[in-house]
Amino acid sequence: MSLNNNFAQLQQEKVIEIEQLLREYLPVQSGYQKIITEAMEYSLMAGGKRLRPMMMQEVFRLFGGTMKAIEPFMAAIEMIHTYSLVHDDLPAMDNDDYRRGRKTTHVVYGEDMGILAGDALLNYAFETAFHAFELCPQDSLKIGKALQVLGEKAGIHGMIGGQVIDVKETGKQIDREVLDTIYELKTSALIEASMMVGAILAGATDEELEKVEQMASNIGIAFQVQDDILDVTSTEEVLGKPIHSDEKNEKTTYVTLLGIDKAEKIVEKESVEAIELLKSLPVRNDYLEWLLTQLIHRKK
Repeated sequence: MSLNNNFAQLQQEKVIEIEQLLREYLPVQSGYQKIITEAMEYSLMAGGKRLRPMMMQEVFRLFGGTMKAIEPFMAAIEMIHTYSLVHDDLPAMDNDDYRRGRKTTHVVYGEDMGILAGDALLNYAFETAFHAFELCPQDSLKIGKALQVLGEKAGIHGMIGGQVIDVKETGKQIDREVLDTIYELKTSALIEASMMVGAILAGATDEELEKVEQMASNIGIAFQVQDDILDVTSTEEVLGKPIHSDEKNEKTTYVTLLGIDKAEKIVEKESVEAIELLKSLPVRNDYLEWLLTQLIHRKK
């Protein structure tokens, strides 16, 4: 069996482990409000690559991390990512009816519950992450720093900030600087949070943390530009979601701004820089290197 096949099999095993972890942290469906926990589960357990918790765990291992506190953070980052998708699909945003090959949350539960399910996932993500203090009280300083990074990267100076600019500029001609800012905040920030939290909890130095943040930024940009490319070159059957959605929503992308050829060169440039930064860290993680390459150059 080739190395690629070995890593692909390992990836599937890790996805199964992460999904089991997510189920362990899901709230119990009970009470008069149980429709919201049903909607949360529908959204969170809709499949996907589970890349953010996986990257968090691999960076954590790269720096020699062993404590259980990583687990609630892995669940939390996937909840935050999922809430962003739930809100992104709403009629007021991208107005998408399908994601990952099935109906989106607001289509199944109604627009009101779609909004509330996203709100609930964001709130419950931090409620989940706080369990790390119970698991490893002796590591409270690391956990506190990790929570701060998670909050900043998910908030107005991170993912939400990027979404705000994206919405505000929809239908307008924007330049490269504004587009870079949208991608850095909307996509890269949560990938940065994933990898930085893993590094922080494992005890990485400040210098190492800076490298991890830059590497994650490169990955996020490459990931989003590849997403732009797939939106115009792939099919709905392969992606599991509508294609040409950027055009439908009148959004400027690297493809519309620069063309596919230049967009592909940006993907290559950002991915090369990311892998070089990964290789500069004190310990190698061949699986993580493979995972990042697969993530950036994916076909769906």
